Amino acid sequence: MKSYLLSTLSFSLLTGLAQAAAPTGSGIQAQAIDKTQRAQDNFFRYSQGSWLNSTEIPADKSDWGSFMKAREDVQQQLRGIVEEIASSSAHVPGSDRQKIADLYASFMDVAKLEQLGLQPLQTEMDRIAALSDKNQIPALIAHFNQIGVHAPYSLNVHPDNKDATRYVIDLSQSGLGLPNRDYYLKLDDPKTSEIRAKYQLHVEKMLALAGNKQPAANATLILALETALAKAQWSAVENRDPVKRYNLMTIAALQSSHPDYDWLAYFAKMGIQDASSKLNLRQPSYLAGFDQILKDTPLTVWQSYFEWQLINGFAHYLSAALVQEDFAFKGEILSGAKEDRSRQKRAIALVDHTLGESIGRNYVEKYFPPERKAQTTAMVGHFLTAFKQSIEGLDWMSAQTKKEAQIKLSKIKVKVGYPNQWRDYSALTITKDDLLGNVMRAHQWETQRELNKLGKPIDHEEWGMTPQTVNAYYSPTMNEIVFPAARMQAPLVDVNAEDAFNYGALGISIGHEISHAFDDSGSQYDGDGNLRDWWTKEDRIRFAAKTKVLVDQYNGYSPVPGHFLNGALTLGENIADNAGIVMALKAYKISLAGKPAPVIDGWTAEQRLFMGLAQARRSKSREQRALALIKTDPHSPGEFRVNGSLKNLPDFYQAFDVKAGDQMYLTPEQRVSIW
Repeated sequence: MKSYLLSTLSFSLLTGLAQAAAPTGSGIQAQAIDKTQRAQDNFFRYSQGSWLNSTEIPADKSDWGSFMKAREDVQQQLRGIVEEIASSSAHVPGSDRQKIADLYASFMDVAKLEQLGLQPLQTEMDRIAALSDKNQIPALIAHFNQIGVHAPYSLNVHPDNKDATRYVIDLSQSGLGLPNRDYYLKLDDPKTSEIRAKYQLHVEKMLALAGNKQPAANATLILALETALAKAQWSAVENRDPVKRYNLMTIAALQSSHPDYDWLAYFAKMGIQDASSKLNLRQPSYLAGFDQILKDTPLTVWQSYFEWQLINGFAHYLSAALVQEDFAFKGEILSGAKEDRSRQKRAIALVDHTLGESIGRNYVEKYFPPERKAQTTAMVGHFLTAFKQSIEGLDWMSAQTKKEAQIKLSKIKVKVGYPNQWRDYSALTITKDDLLGNVMRAHQWETQRELNKLGKPIDHEEWGMTPQTVNAYYSPTMNEIVFPAARMQAPLVDVNAEDAFNYGALGISIGHEISHAFDDSGSQYDGDGNLRDWWTKEDRIRFAAKTKVLVDQYNGYSPVPGHFLNGALTLGENIADNAGIVMALKAYKISLAGKPAPVIDGWTAEQRLFMGLAQARRSKSREQRALALIKTDPHSPGEFRVNGSLKNLPDFYQAFDVKAGDQMYLTPEQRVSIW
């Protein structure tokens, strides 16, 4: 086990706001509580029902809550950073500040974009029109992959799942204009059928705006082609299986097994000439299906499809008519938003997405003191100790598997706040008068940055999120947990609260990410990041039996009347939610170092911790968004993340006196405890 400083510092010190005395507030936002609800019947709605009843989702949002509020606050902080840089007239050419200023200016120059119309896309449209043979399609797809159009398949570079010391090419299914395959294949769902019909009309409108001469007929053909691609793809649940997704071969072997498609031409265009290079196929059957679809579909239909993919991918950066129609479908119909984000917000988002670590460096300097890294790592240490104790105490796991689990836990790497090494953007060209060119060059730059990893040692300093991202993650191939700086800010923490509240509000995220190392997918990787079965057969069977109970529980939850969660799709996140709250309780008790937990304003420490969890998870969504998330999101909605995990936790029953007959009550036999 790694040695961590198990500091008992309060969270006020974690945020660099040290006070003369430890904070003593409860942290609970009493005004949010709905006293007409019983904690024992619906804890989520009890803890924040007044907020749920009185809060309107902003017009430019499809959902709203603590995380969205934190992201909106970060957006305002980034706006200040970008506007300060953009307002300066003196930038060293090629510097990050010049790129930030010019990218922002290129997006904000609406008059220029209206003047240009479709002209920025013309070269790419001509490239599609010039196709005279299907044999030219592989090179075209490679070019499109490079500039940011990932259809009908895409390429990435990742550590090899069974040899995490090296990078390999990862070839993935792609190419759908709707969020996932279910939108094409669920013919018995009226709401999905309605969206599909509106999507076809949307494709027609976009093609017409782009000057297509037969938009209605081509929209019909495009939908049929995308439906065929969707049928060839795996379900979201199937795609969660890391063993099934691992299919390593050489480029030469890929070409041999698909002789009618010129994979060598595709990879040559991507700059990969060595046919002995290793690649992983995430869905081998999809490529077989793609082969047949390519044969069966006329070249003219493929040309219409590529034209649509191009327009769909870049409409955001073109004239107002295309932007508005793009939002009308993606924002209003798919997500329920009432209006588009302001142009300024979208400009900041583009700069953040394109030059994220450069913006992040500025963000860290202004909003995240260096000492916070070590202090937060100490808090993480409490959770690692808690998980160590939890593994030791498991009554369903053998000593042999426990030993392997402890080895993996001891090897987890912790990253907090910001990277030690910042990304170098010097090779990226940004100009103030070429918005679409900037976007395409950024994609090309990122593609080349990824390809440059091949043949080199794994970069363990790389981050998969920027410091200003309000989120966190666990990487199974890196065996690391990562907590960006922005995750540790209000309203997701309360610097004036005694630590119990923050162990629920922030700590649940820490416990959650550690637990991903041991969920149904993460538990198949060892401490070195390799996909390796380190379990005894009997322990894996017992684990599967416990997770089956969890699947069945969440299958019964209905966020929208008539629509239920997919417990198999959300299983990994549900395991992490359930284990995370267990670890938060254990870690808080470790932090007390034997001292009694205070009662504050009548709330016990356990009650404050559970309230911290619930109020940090507060959220509400428009129906369109909720329906989309049921199909696509591996996370359960906030209400079921809170209530679902607490129903399985005996400490919650004790804290709020939950008894048989209460709606939060499950019999001891119905409850499931994994970690």
